[in-house]
Amino acid sequence: MSADAKAQGQTQFNVRLPADLKTRLETYAQLVGRSQAMVASEALADYLDWRIPQIEALKQAIAAADRGEFASADEVAAFFKAYET
Repeated sequence: MSADAKAQGQTQFNVRLPADLKTRLETYAQLVGRSQAMVASEALADYLDWRIPQIEALKQAIAAADRGEFASADEVAAFFKAYET
């Protein structure tokens, strides 16, 4: 790891990729003129930015359901009525 990467608080780990995914990563990195490491890092950050809140919301919804917190029949009917044309 370079001194520059350490200064930016970066760390390194290895990932095994299917050959076709590695080829796609190489192709994309060449197309955009960026390193494969930077492309992979940005892709992982984007994925986690999307998935972490999704999983957290799902866990909260499951916990609410486990506590018996469901919409009443009237609330459900009102919701669908609001979207009737």
